[in-house]
Amino acid sequence: MTDFAAWIGRATQTRDRLDDGLAGRWLATFDLPRPRPAIMPQGIHFALCTPDAPTAKLGEDGHPARDNSPDSFLPPLPLPRRMWASSRMQFVSPIAIGAVIERSSKVTGVSEKAGGSGRLAFVDVEHVTRANGTGAVIETQTLVYREPAASDAPLSPPPPGEGAFDPSAWDAHRALTPDGRLLFRYSALTFNTHRIHYDAPYASEVERYRGLVVHGPLTASLLLQLAARTLGENRLRTFQFRGLSPAIAGEPLHLVMRKAEAGDELAAFAGDGRQVTQASATV
Repeated sequence: MTDFAAWIGRATQTRDRLDDGLAGRWLATFDLPRPRPAIMPQGIHFALCTPDAPTAKLGEDGHPARDNSPDSFLPPLPLPRRMWASSRMQFVSPIAIGAVIERSSKVTGVSEKAGGSGRLAFVDVEHVTRANGTGAVIETQTLVYREPAASDAPLSPPPPGEGAFDPSAWDAHRALTPDGRLLFRYSALTFNTHRIHYDAPYASEVERYRGLVVHGPLTASLLLQLAARTLGENRLRTFQFRGLSPAIAGEPLHLVMRKAEAGDELAAFAGDGRQVTQASATV
């Protein structure tokens, strides 16, 4: 792979405003009541300072196209399949409805390794979000890029097995079934045009998923809401999550949480017990 070290340190800045309309749409998407006072739940930063590439500059998968120009924030890795692999977040202060948002983003790492499914490339991006000039969220996001899927590759993940998830070892548990409506709304909130979340033929025929894929940050948002139900709103100091296996729309998803030695352990599981997401948090 071409050396993309020149992209390390590449930075961009964006501005936004958490207006009442966006706040209302986020709350409605998750069936949450309007907060009093007007402080939004943790996770709202996913819907702020979203990518706004013109439609003409989107790639086939729906993400902004990448090239060698100075305007290309992310490197043009020759691997087309992109996924949100993980994030590490530090919550500095809550974000209020009406706040003016500024985000500074910087590429902090580009690396490559060989995996069981072929070459993989990882891009680390640090986002520093400020609300009304005050630090709010510091997040390091890791993106993974993979080789094209073979046209006859088995669909991922495998069909549900005969097992059933047992929540008895966890302190808190919520079961739900994310469907296409929830995925559509979350894509709209985050201005995410990745076709695996709304274009079923593309998801199965091109990227070889068994159905529409639940967004990694959507699962993370749901886990943050479970933490808020358990611990109280805006109580987390840190939160990190890592995707282990795709969650598929229309299938049960189990969100769980329990105390751990260094904080709280969270996770998401498919109905048959396959783990989808691994996460942890501190208050």
